[in-house]
Amino acid sequence: MSILRVATYNIHKGVRGLGPSRRLEIHNLAHAVEQFDADLVCLQEVRRHHRKLERHFTRWPSLDQAGYLSPEGYESIYRTNAVTRHGEHGNALLSRWPVLGSQHSDVSDYRFEQRGLLHVQLLVEQAVLHVVVVHLSLIHASRERQVQRLGKYLEHHVPASAALIVAGDFNDWGAKLLRPMAALDLRTFEGIRLATFPSRLPLLHLDRIYVRGLRLVSAHVPHGQVWSRMSDHLPLIAELEW
Repeated sequence: MSILRVATYNIHKGVRGLGPSRRLEIHNLAHAVEQFDADLVCLQEVRRHHRKLERHFTRWPSLDQAGYLSPEGYESIYRTNAVTRHGEHGNALLSRWPVLGSQHSDVSDYRFEQRGLLHVQLLVEQAVLHVVVVHLSLIHASRERQVQRLGKYLEHHVPASAALIVAGDFNDWGAKLLRPMAALDLRTFEGIRLATFPSRLPLLHLDRIYVRGLRLVSAHVPHGQVWSRMSDHLPLIAELEW
């Protein structure tokens, strides 16, 4: 296989709306993920459980959201970033390829905003591929420090010669992280408009896929009313070449 199809998607915990107008979108999201036909799906704001919402919605899945969203034949890996009053949420990876191992690194910059890195090692066509799923801070200074922590983590846990994907919600609306990520030898699509937020009228390129040891071939963002209903973000789907 020379082409690897990768998607990243902030699913907004599978619920949309506020108060009595809240609606459960996790079932629609499961169909959407299947339509990606991606080898790897990097997810953010994924719930393991939420006691209050589980009682509110009669169709709440019995599986955790990562397991529920995982198409047949895929393996799901989830790690918690944030623990809240009624539950928890974090990052997940859905993979068509065998999982060799996984780790989690806490990169929270202050206690009111819990963030983490999910690092998964995969065996793809007899080669080891490292994937890091991220969800960075809403504050730029915090994001810069989190990229520095990412760099230190990669230095200790990912060989410089290994193929690497870092994908997720970077919250980088000013594209100010391109240079510090390039300093880690991580590149993304530049000069292409791939706005993913807000989903109803996408203006900001918050969701990104960075690579090292791979070549970015193409990328697109699906649009339309169906997509804008499921989450406040749109998914980003890319094809990479070994």
